[in-house]
Formats: sequence, C-alpha cells, structure tokens
Amino acid sequence: MIVAVHQPQYLPWLGYFDKINRADIFVLLDNVQFKKNEWQNRNRIKTANGRQWLTVPVLYKYPQLINEVEINNKDKWQHRHRQAIISNYKKAQYWFLLEKFFEEIFLSNWQYISQLNIHVVKRLAELLGITTPIRVASELGEFPEDPDERLIALARHFNADTYLAGGGGKGYMDMEKYTQNGIKVIFQEYEHPVYDQLFGAFEPFMSVIDLIYNHGEKSLEILMAS
Repeated sequence: MIVAVHQPQYLPWLGYFDKINRADIFVLLDNVQFKKNEWQNRNRIKTANGRQWLTVPVLYKYPQLINEVEINNKDKWQHRHRQAIISNYKKAQYWFLLEKFFEEIFLSNWQYISQLNIHVVKRLAELLGITTPIRVASELGEFPEDPDERLIALARHFNADTYLAGGGGKGYMDMEKYTQNGIKVIFQEYEHPVYDQLFGAFEPFMSVIDLIYNHGEKSLEILMAS
C-alpha cells in the first residue's frame, strides 16, 4: 500500500492531484507549522495579462500550526476571487463544471484556512474523478514531531509499506530511517503536461482549475499523461 502526505493547499496545481491519484491513501497534514508566502493560502490562475495570484488573507502568528490559522474575513477576498475567476474563465468551454464548487467556496463562512483547503482538495479530487481516500492528520491521533518519524508513523498507521514523496524530498529526507522501519520511499517525478488554454501561449504551474475549465471530463487523463 502506498501512502502520500501533503499540507492542505488552496486550489492546488496539477502535480498535487497527480500525487493524490498515485497513492492508495492521501493524508492532509494540517497539524504542522503554517508557512507564510507559500501555497497554503494562495495559488495562481492564467489571465489575459499573465499569471494572477489568488490569495486568502490570514491572521497568522508564528509559530501557529496550519489548523490554527484563521482567515481574515474582514477582507473581502471571496468577492475578489469570484470576480477574477468570472473575468478570466467565464468563456471557458467547461465553465459550468465548477459553478457549484465555487458557490460553496464563496458563499460559505470559513473560519480557518485548513477548513477551507480540506474542502477544496476533497471536492476538486472528486470533480477530477480521483477515488483515493483522503484523510486529515489531526483526526488520526498524535504523531512524532520529527518530520521523518511523523511520516513513518503515518505510513504505519495505515499499514502502508511505501511512502510516495515529492521530488524535493530527496534533499532533506533521512532515507536510512525509512529503510530501518521497512518503509520503501518512491519519489514523484512529475512532468507538467501541455494543454490548450485561454489567452495564447501555454503557461504551466497554474491551479488545476485552469485545466478543468479548459478540458472538463478529460482533465484527469491529461493530468496523468506525464
């Protein structure tokens, strides 16, 4: 059995969902430290003027965990994101596929960034047709603080013999610990597919919503093609 683990992100990119799809169990690691200016409260869409960030404003105080970070709802971020998506994707062929999804996002009152992101990841995986069970780390019990020992413990929790790591893990993971604990590590080597987009030349590393808006029910096939 293969387990993969990742922090919950806002409107993640294609490689994030490739990782979910390749795993037998995917764990949303919501009880580790929040990282400011990364992907936990923002992502990018393609516009007629290039890339545009969609950022959820947060009330972060170091060293809060992801599931402790509140959203700053005094900021009208939902309105801004809604307008940006309408402006840039309303004419997309598969606009209708995400209408209900974004109604849920923009009409709900989210208190914590983790609540929002967990919902976003689960719903987008469902819309893509990914069937991998998605679990939330904070709901599973206590695990070690050491990053490698935590991942090993999560793998053992699900009786997994293989851990699927991101490609960047080669630079910081203590591989000997996994070997000693009988956990095989495989690394995701994701090559970004090229697909038809709105607004001219192809722009990689956008939120997966860009792919869904442009290719609808073929999105998972395209996502997995690499």
